[in-house]
Formats: sequence, C-alpha cells, structure tokens
Amino acid sequence: MDVHYRKLENMYSAAPINQFYSPVMTVSEGMAEIEINANSSLHHSAGAVHGSVYFKMLDDAAFFAASSLETEVFVLTTSFTTYLTRPISEGAMRSVGKVVNQNKSQFIVEAVVYDAENREIGRGSGVFVRSKQKLADVNGYDL
Repeated sequence: MDVHYRKLENMYSAAPINQFYSPVMTVSEGMAEIEINANSSLHHSAGAVHGSVYFKMLDDAAFFAASSLETEVFVLTTSFTTYLTRPISEGAMRSVGKVVNQNKSQFIVEAVVYDAENREIGRGSGVFVRSKQKLADVNGYDL
C-alpha cells in the first residue's frame, strides 16, 4: 500500500491548482495530512485567509483519506459540509482527514484544519464515492 500512497501524493502534486497553493501532503491508511503556508496571497479583502482555502484543505485531506482505501478507481466528492471556526491571516495551516465509515458504495470522512499553534480553525465532513475512471489513467498517478 505504501506505493499506492506515494502515487496519490504524486497525483496531488501534479494537479495544476496546487502550483498556486504549494501544499505538502502525506497519505497513510484511511488518513491524509496537508500543510500550506498562509500568506497575503490567500486573503479576502478584510485581511484573513479566504474560506475557499479552508474548504480546499479540508476537502483535499478528506478526499485523499478516502482515496487511500481505494486502489483501482478515482473517488469523487458527492457532498461536503464546511465549518469555519477561527480566522487566520498567516502561518502554517494543517488539515487532517480521517475515514470514519466506509461501505461498498461510499466513504464518510471527517477533516479538521489547524493553525500553527495546533488550534482548530475549521472542520468539515464529506461523502465520497467510487467513479468509473481508473486511477492508472489519472494524471500524476505514477512514480
């Protein structure tokens, strides 16, 4: 499975959107952790990190936690609820996603994003399903 986890990390790095955010991700069984550095390029007009950044970090960590348990096909987010609990304007942001339930048709995953002082700044949960697209055909899912 370690090879699968490294391929997922490679796939994440290869996504064009991540050139903007410069995240670092680690995948393990049923879990994914992502870190980015918050700075003014991620701010809304009032000088704090935009909620879309929280969502991306939470959804990505949850998505890859689910993906860690699926070795054949790409998974898809079907729903995701996000709660922004504390603003941040700079410093490290770390999201952790963990699969809390799975069955034949779906994964239910919870994620939390923390600031540099390990305080919770956001949380979310989502439902993910298996697609028909083979992982082998996804850009970056190779080493």
